[in-house]
This record gives sequence, C-alpha cells and structure tokens, in this order.
Amino acid sequence: MITFAVLGPMLDVALLVLLLIVGLAIIILLAKVLWFALPAAIVAFVVWYFTGNLLWAGVAFLVIALISLVKRSQS
Repeated sequence: MITFAVLGPMLDVALLVLLLIVGLAIIILLAKVLWFALPAAIVAFVVWYFTGNLLWAGVAFLVIALISLVKRSQS
C-alpha cells in the first residue's frame, strides 16, 4: 500500500522531471527562433546604420525574414 509519505516525494520528482522537459523545450524553441531571425536582424541593423531610417530597417528585416521563411519551406 502506497502512503502519502511515499507518494509526496515521488510526485515531486515526477513534477521536477516534467518541468525540466518543458523548460528545455522552451529554450530550444527560443534558440531556433533567434537563429531564424539573426540574419534579418543583422541586415536590418546594417540598413539602419547606413541610412538612419527605422522604416527602411524594418522593411529590410521583413524582406530578409520572408526570404528565409520561403527558403526554409522549400528545403
């Protein structure tokens, strides 16, 4: 017969493992998103640096992000 004294620590360990898995999944997802947006962010920064215009930097970011998205979906 399982008592609450034994079930408590087992439940704690199970929840800890579950939270670790969820945390790792979130970290991996964020890393993939940052890796996807990095080229677009670099191009946008270069455009902003040379033009000083945030509108053109935003347009450059969106264009490069769209190209990356299309390129990723084709491969």
